[in-house]
Amino acid sequence: MSHLIAPSVLSADFANLQRDVEMINKSEADWFHVDVMDGMFVPNISFGFPVIKAIKKHAEKPLDVHLMVADPDRYLQQFKEAGADNLTVHLEACTHLHRTVQAIKALGMKAGVAINPHTPVNLLVDIIEEVNIVLVMSVNPGFGGQKFIENTYHKIASLRDIIRSTKSKAIIEIDGGVDMNNYKKLIDAGASALVAGNTVFSSANPSQTISELKNSKSHL
Repeated sequence: MSHLIAPSVLSADFANLQRDVEMINKSEADWFHVDVMDGMFVPNISFGFPVIKAIKKHAEKPLDVHLMVADPDRYLQQFKEAGADNLTVHLEACTHLHRTVQAIKALGMKAGVAINPHTPVNLLVDIIEEVNIVLVMSVNPGFGGQKFIENTYHKIASLRDIIRSTKSKAIIEIDGGVDMNNYKKLIDAGASALVAGNTVFSSANPSQTISELKNSKSHL
């Protein structure tokens, strides 16, 4: 399977959001990655339901919504109604993770679980067969433009072993610091989806950058 590219709209130009959404529509991107931050789970606030609904109105590709929020169970139905196709919650934010994952799937969305840089992948062993996506944070969540954490490669390798041993169908998504210098290595390590924010939207030609990210083949 070819890897997926999910441009992060958090890095888009919010004064020209429809223009950037249409650029992603016409590009080789696979998903719109939408980061939701509540100022509690992470030290930043992004956007809520009205902006997601506005993106959904024009988006021609699935919305990959990443909740960096405390107690996400409160909002699952609302994110479904706002247009989320994939909904990823943080392991660290869920007291009853299995129940949360089942609730997301019952609403008709693909369920993802995210882990912070300090969280070991073996904590996912008991949930890995239930989820569609494991999102590995390769920076500390909360702000764009941070430096990539090199230990991510080891986490991907460990996660691949867990997925194989459990026969899980989960894909590995990497979020944070993905750029033109490390994306090929991430794919080779076993990543199936790459979130790219600043790398895409700070580019002189965002659509071409998406194409470059998309068309690198794994050497595995």
